[in-house]
Amino acid sequence: MASDTQTIDTLSFEDALRALETIVRQLESGHVPLEDSISLYEKGEKLRQHCQKRLDAAQARIERIVAGPDGGAAGTQPFDAPDR
Repeated sequence: MASDTQTIDTLSFEDALRALETIVRQLESGHVPLEDSISLYEKGEKLRQHCQKRLDAAQARIERIVAGPDGGAAGTQPFDAPDR
């Protein structure tokens, strides 16, 4: 399972979302044995957490857009940069 987590951590948001959608379709089909369903659910939860982490990071970056005097965007700064 550690290798699963390492693999998931390297996925782009889009690839992780596609993998999660595939798992959801498999689980919704009702044709997956119970033990496999549990494994799929666990992997799906890891994928969901990965997607949420990527979304949170993107949101933080967007929130750090620096507004100019006219209210328009004057530039950006990394989300982990100190406030000015």
